[in-house]
Amino acid sequence: MSTQPLLAADDVTKSFGATQALTGASLQVFPGEVVALTGPSGSGKSTLLHCLSGILAPDAGRITYDGHDLSELGDRERSALRRDAFGFVFQFGQLVPELTCLENVALPLRLAGARRRRAEELAGELLARLQVAEVAGKRPGQVSGGQGQRVAVARALISTPRVIFADEPTGALDSRNGEQVIRLLVAAAKERGSAVVLVTHEDRIAAAADRVVAFHDGANVNMAAAR
Repeated sequence: MSTQPLLAADDVTKSFGATQALTGASLQVFPGEVVALTGPSGSGKSTLLHCLSGILAPDAGRITYDGHDLSELGDRERSALRRDAFGFVFQFGQLVPELTCLENVALPLRLAGARRRRAEELAGELLARLQVAEVAGKRPGQVSGGQGQRVAVARALISTPRVIFADEPTGALDSRNGEQVIRLLVAAAKERGSAVVLVTHEDRIAAAADRVVAFHDGANVNMAAAR
């Protein structure tokens, strides 16, 4: 593992009106590492994930990716970073309902300019790798929750991102499907050398990480290896 962090937060604060979500959070994520952010609802873990990914701008503190301060990037540069270098998996998948599962997975490559045939070929291979090749021609509303989340994982992975952000990706799944989705996400990310920042409140899901960072009242209070 590299000795230099790929992604880092340094003394980050963030408020929403009178509510202070982050009160000086710091974190380093290294290439190929899986980090789980845990803590009760309202502890700031999802807010930090959104700051790390450039979706939110912190009020104070510094977020760096590959040595570059995100605050120094323009909107277009941050959008390109989220498209090309970051992958996202959310609690309810957020797949495009009008597209088939195959088209959903291929979408990041298509937006980046790839030809349809090649993008869908790679999407099909990834769906097979995640054990859901049978849903390729179905729309998101026609598949189960577990299948839909695996499609979302495939979409996050297809552009070989350097960082995958997963915000409560198993929150809408039963325990068996949730654990399977996390195992597949971690295995596929490790194969590609991607770092993973995973937000969860479930200990059994956090156990899949290399390191667990516990949050309380907007700041990280504990960092430990999961195994």
